[in-house]
Amino acid sequence: MDMKKVKLGKSDVVATRIALGTWAIGGSGWGGTDEDQSIETIHAAIDKGVTMIDTAPAYGQGLSEELVGKAIASSNVKREDLVLATKAGIGFTDDGNYRDTRPERLEQELQESLDRLQTEYIDVYQIHWPDTDVSIEETAKKMKEFYDQGKIRAIGVSNFSPEQMNEWQKYAPIHTSQMHLNMLQRYLIDWFEYCKQNDIATLSWGSLAHGMLTGKYSKDASFSDDDLRSKIDLFQGDRFPSMIDAVGELKDLANKKDRNLIQLSIRWLLDHQPGTDVALWGARKPSQMDGVEGADDFELSNDDLQLIDEILYKHVDDLENGSLKEYGPPLRSQLQEN
Repeated sequence: MDMKKVKLGKSDVVATRIALGTWAIGGSGWGGTDEDQSIETIHAAIDKGVTMIDTAPAYGQGLSEELVGKAIASSNVKREDLVLATKAGIGFTDDGNYRDTRPERLEQELQESLDRLQTEYIDVYQIHWPDTDVSIEETAKKMKEFYDQGKIRAIGVSNFSPEQMNEWQKYAPIHTSQMHLNMLQRYLIDWFEYCKQNDIATLSWGSLAHGMLTGKYSKDASFSDDDLRSKIDLFQGDRFPSMIDAVGELKDLANKKDRNLIQLSIRWLLDHQPGTDVALWGARKPSQMDGVEGADDFELSNDDLQLIDEILYKHVDDLENGSLKEYGPPLRSQLQEN
């Protein structure tokens, strides 16, 4: 099945507008992983026409990349028909991850990612988080070197502010920028606007608000300490029940369109202005890929988008509220201080 595609900024990479996100397949923060099930999930995505797969060494300390590599090696699709996106610039310790974009570290990471993914090149190589211990100039020049060598086909950044992207572009192009966005968490919306104005393709992570936009939670939901959701504002305090009410109404709206809430949420990302070029669809079991075709084959009108906003603002008045600080790993210098 052919899904809708988009050219990624000024690169020559063309990808489906819905990509498979493999954060949860890495297992860490998501309650472990099942190798066979993970590989079947990646095969299911490919079978449904998804060509772009987004992963990172930080997802399970290399496990997600390894499973993506195994899945592709055992699939019947040609490597050149897929768009593999991964990331760099995160180091691991037993105490957790930290930012590290030193050039020698990137060199090592690229080779490790190529090995785990069982590939000769990476289509979209992204710096996972800005590392202010290292100059942007140094990091950008190293990425440009990889690009010039043909080891990567497009240079990406992730979670970089417009100011940081401006600085980067003095030394190397940016083809893609991956940032946090969903209809409940819009605090980076002006960063998407910046990318649109600068012909940088956008990818959105957290598309379903960490499961909130699946509609599976009730007001009495609780999360264990090792669950990411226990630390995120969206799931805390008085906002949580209000969000659940809003999501209930959105579910009804989706049903009226013969769609489900996940499809509505993905469409909002793709049709909203400034929305995203590529929405990440996270999955860790094959059944979670069901419905991806139904998200690709319809569009939301301006009236639909307005109605969604009316429903949301009726219950919640601060959709632009949020912070990347809830997600990002510490700097190397911060670890050394502790």
